[in-house]
Amino acid sequence: MTFQKLVIGASIAIGVNALATVPAQAGTLTGATIGGTAASDYLVYDSNATNTFLVANTSANVQKVLDGNAANPTGNVELAASSEQTGFNFTKNTALTGTIGGKTLTLSSLTSDDWFGVGKTTTTYGLNNLANTWFNQVLSSNNITSNLLVGLGYTQQTLFSKFLTSGGFERFSDPNISYVNQDDTSGLISIGLAGHYNAAPLIGLPSNLFTSPLQASELVKYTYDGKTDYLYSFKATQSGLVEKSDGISHSGNYEVPIKGVDPAAVPEPSVMLGLLGVAGVFASQRKFKKASI
Repeated sequence: MTFQKLVIGASIAIGVNALATVPAQAGTLTGATIGGTAASDYLVYDSNATNTFLVANTSANVQKVLDGNAANPTGNVELAASSEQTGFNFTKNTALTGTIGGKTLTLSSLTSDDWFGVGKTTTTYGLNNLANTWFNQVLSSNNITSNLLVGLGYTQQTLFSKFLTSGGFERFSDPNISYVNQDDTSGLISIGLAGHYNAAPLIGLPSNLFTSPLQASELVKYTYDGKTDYLYSFKATQSGLVEKSDGISHSGNYEVPIKGVDPAAVPEPSVMLGLLGVAGVFASQRKFKKASI
């Protein structure tokens, strides 16, 4: 009986200590599917140590390329992939949906409604909409002043108009999702957007104009836990990758966050086995007591 008590006490101590010291498992997006009103308009890029490259649009490939992180971004899924082609339908969207931390997360490309307002197919400079808000933030976040623009023959208004008419908003509406991870302690969800490390040419400015790269990510629309909003960033890290065919795309990794719901801690399988062992010891003790009566 003394030996049994020692075994039970040790088992309980080991089990409690394991629960206290083993962290919850890493949270990633699972069950990834593609939908939206233009569900077939997407591309999947896998990667090796230096390049991203196109692979087949299969469910398995979509799930596979989302397994990176900020330190090691890998392939990506490009939503609304035809955004730079003639005849692109700017009223439709492509969406990536999956489960993370037990909740559904949808990441979507943007439409003209998102940028310009519901039912609007274009805009002008100075209106109160996402197009103007984001474009002005591009300039301010990269220290592009009015004096600098004048030296290049632009004003903010004329640069905005050039960007608009050249399909700039369409170009920045097709996010390349490279990973979706959740911190198991804080619940913070981190989303990687593959883009250009230096986005100056995409804005319509010389790439060698600045001492540091002009940085601006593509935008992604998300719906999570009853909230819908837009995510974008003006700070990139070098991904260590470039798209194989053009030698420049996907060179920057822009990470954008969502305040996620705290995930429930799930013990490691070994801990669960330990707890089952403790339960077994108690069961054996009850049987022993019954047999001794």
